Amino acid sequence: MGKIAFLFSGQGSQYEGMGKELYNNFREAKDIYDMASDYLSFDVLKLSCEGSKEELSKTKVSQPLIFTLSLAAHAVAKANGITASAVAGFSLGEVTALTAASAMSYETGFKVIAERAKAMQSAAENIPGAMFAIIGADSEKVEEACAAAGKQTGGYAVPVNYNCPGQIVIAGEEETVTKAAEMLSADGLRVVRLAVNAAFHSKLMEPASQEFYEKISSFKFNEVGIDFYSNVIGDKLNISDIPSYLKTQMISPVRFSQEMEAMNRDGYDTFVEFGPGKTLCGFIRRGIKGARFYNIEDLNSAKRCFDALAQ
Repeated sequence: MGKIAFLFSGQGSQYEGMGKELYNNFREAKDIYDMASDYLSFDVLKLSCEGSKEELSKTKVSQPLIFTLSLAAHAVAKANGITASAVAGFSLGEVTALTAASAMSYETGFKVIAERAKAMQSAAENIPGAMFAIIGADSEKVEEACAAAGKQTGGYAVPVNYNCPGQIVIAGEEETVTKAAEMLSADGLRVVRLAVNAAFHSKLMEPASQEFYEKISSFKFNEVGIDFYSNVIGDKLNISDIPSYLKTQMISPVRFSQEMEAMNRDGYDTFVEFGPGKTLCGFIRRGIKGARFYNIEDLNSAKRCFDALAQ
């Protein structure tokens, strides 16, 4: 076995009841949830278990809940002797990764994710946009379609998530990004409209990123104590200014596919995802041949991971 990397889930993987089993079975998880409720000023587990699908899908709700579950799962792994040499996250998961890597305290992490969620929710409500997943295309074809749609409409559309080989998400202004999606569909590619009314990780998020930066720029941050692989550059990055980095990340494409290649190049072949669902494990399966991958989100997944990796 080569080196282990920890991965932290992004938005969209939330579901009703997430976190309940970890809370009920592991003291470390309960401690994180209780801390979250104190810092966020609402009952995080109750909302995770009793919130409607519509409520859980709101950015201002889903981001803090996913952040909490991911931190709780990480605490459980740590208590059971599972360690890693690197961290990476998908979008909001980068805040979790940096918190797990001691670049900020838990308290600061909860403050950061609350401000991020609030700013992005506001942008989603005030700056309309759309997002589409494109299945089966290479990046060049997707980039060309976005550019062509922009010329035709005078609007804006760009690739914003490079998830894994053959899976790219585009975002932008409604008319333009829809046109790009139609072009790609006409070429025989599978196109799926995402259930969001915003253009995350695009320049339409600039007001949100500035608002977010102004809120967190005075917070205390530390050096990242472990290798960190970045969404923004798709490679290992030594962050010198975390608030500026997180501001830039909000308006930059998520280059997770490139991150996987970089981690594989650097000898990482075993991955543990913390958070609801196994989305990043799926990307790893498609992107790194022969990789071993596990996740922790509930009791069964935790036991499988412990059996394989616990020291």
